[in-house]
Amino acid sequence: MSRFIEVPARMLPPETLNALLEAFVTRQGYDTTDTSGEGMHGWVSELKRQLERGELLIAHDIELEQTEVMTLAQWRAFGRDLADDEEEGDY
Repeated sequence: MSRFIEVPARMLPPETLNALLEAFVTRQGYDTTDTSGEGMHGWVSELKRQLERGELLIAHDIELEQTEVMTLAQWRAFGRDLADDEEEGDY
């Protein structure tokens, strides 16, 4: 059984999805200064569009019971790192 599962955004309550996306914005260091009148709300709306286009995904770690938003590049890098650890017996 895989340790990670992808969670469809539509399966999350809106408040939970917004909280995950806001955490992603903060973690990634996005500029949230309000130059357009949108601020954090604007970034969250953009990230929802990226989720719809498949540019981002939501992954849940069953072992750690944590859910994160990731870019596909982050997911792939994370997956490679995990596979390397498993091969070396570090997992």
